[in-house]
Amino acid sequence: MATKDVKVNDPMLDPITGEVRVLAPGHTFKSVTEKISRIVLTPHTPIGWFLGFLLASGVATLVVIAVTWLFLKGVGIWGITQPVAWGFAIINFVWWIGIGHAGTLISAILLLFKQTWRNSINRFAEAMTIFAVVCAGLFPLIHVGRPWLAYWLFPYPNSMNVWPQFRSPLLWDVFAVSTYATISVVFWYIGLVPDFGTMRDRSKTRFGQYVYGLLSLGWRGSSRHWMRYETASLLLAGLATPLVLSVHSVISFDFAVAVLPGWHTTIFPPYFVAGAVYSGFAMVITLAVPIRAFYHLEDMITLRHLDNMAKVMLTTGLIVAYGYSMEVFMAWYSASHWEAFMMWNRMFGPMGWSYWCLIACNIAIPQLMWLRSVRISPARMFLLSFVVNTGMWFERFVIVVTSLYRDFLPSSWGTYKATRWDYATFIGTMGLFTTLFLLFVRFLPMIPMSEIRMMLPQAKVKPESEAVHEAGD
Repeated sequence: MATKDVKVNDPMLDPITGEVRVLAPGHTFKSVTEKISRIVLTPHTPIGWFLGFLLASGVATLVVIAVTWLFLKGVGIWGITQPVAWGFAIINFVWWIGIGHAGTLISAILLLFKQTWRNSINRFAEAMTIFAVVCAGLFPLIHVGRPWLAYWLFPYPNSMNVWPQFRSPLLWDVFAVSTYATISVVFWYIGLVPDFGTMRDRSKTRFGQYVYGLLSLGWRGSSRHWMRYETASLLLAGLATPLVLSVHSVISFDFAVAVLPGWHTTIFPPYFVAGAVYSGFAMVITLAVPIRAFYHLEDMITLRHLDNMAKVMLTTGLIVAYGYSMEVFMAWYSASHWEAFMMWNRMFGPMGWSYWCLIACNIAIPQLMWLRSVRISPARMFLLSFVVNTGMWFERFVIVVTSLYRDFLPSSWGTYKATRWDYATFIGTMGLFTTLFLLFVRFLPMIPMSEIRMMLPQAKVKPESEAVHEAGD
């Protein structure tokens, strides 16, 4: 961020680099610990939290009602039909998985590249990943029609000798998503262990000391514990990094390996991964902006974080735009009548409005992020994050619906219209996601105290000569 965008005497401005600081000056080990732990250990829960929790849990009941009715009546209550057998369930599954991408990317890849600006946002981004995967996992489970038989997807010895189809990308999804979820949970928990130790020591209640003590796994903060913690974090980051790329690549194979105009393309894996990171960072901003305002965390989640995340979104958004343009180009260059019709139908067919919605939300409006004044404005970035997530949902709608409802044979053409149960399930998962996130914010430290403390100048190891000089002073 350039110096001209902030006041010269602004304490948030680093006098050496001219950039906005990642952490406000004046913090000490004690102030960092007190500020973050107070949010969790305070006996007075803010009234705003209760209002948000009631609203979110109320919305989450929609998914309970919708799924209960689904089990009673079957998938016929949804809008899926022939030829659109994949409707909202698959659209929402891919959308939620995409949102879950940013957490692991921030935790793993930025850790390996030693990007310290990740420290203030990685904890709740990881939580966001887990909750998004929970919401995503619900859809294929209920889409199979008999969720109590979903375990048939796993290869296990049984008396009927029934084995899953290993050549199906739908089965690859099972392994990719379950592996991703497992690593994300372990990575998240390992990062919490030092902070659980701090919470245990600072808790005033016997119950809090017992629970946080149990979760801290006997953490004492010794050199040996720190060494093992750092080793485990690096190993998990190394494991998680290829998963960031593989999960959405595997999900893109659900479409790419099908011989269907609009799906059968090799651009899908990179374009899906870029789109996932794009929507994931948008959701991180959607969560970070209200959190920093509500809990007064502007000194830890600074404008530098918004600026950096906006730059990542701008980059991945351009990759997504390249993917869209290559789809148009290949529809012409392939000289395939079917591909050309698919693209014409996608743009100007009965559901062409959805295509132009995604172009507006994913490509046109986000170009505002080229403006520095937009990137460092929390309100504008909050609105842009909503726009991008809306656009990314429409992207999945376009891929799934507009490719299916008009395929090779005009005699098999149909249409698609979501029912109120489709909408109730989707909106209900948003309530479920928000409810889980609010519980996380209330009962667990949302910002890693240990990592923030290591960013302080007092934590830097100084050369012996300099230390002796300071001691002499």
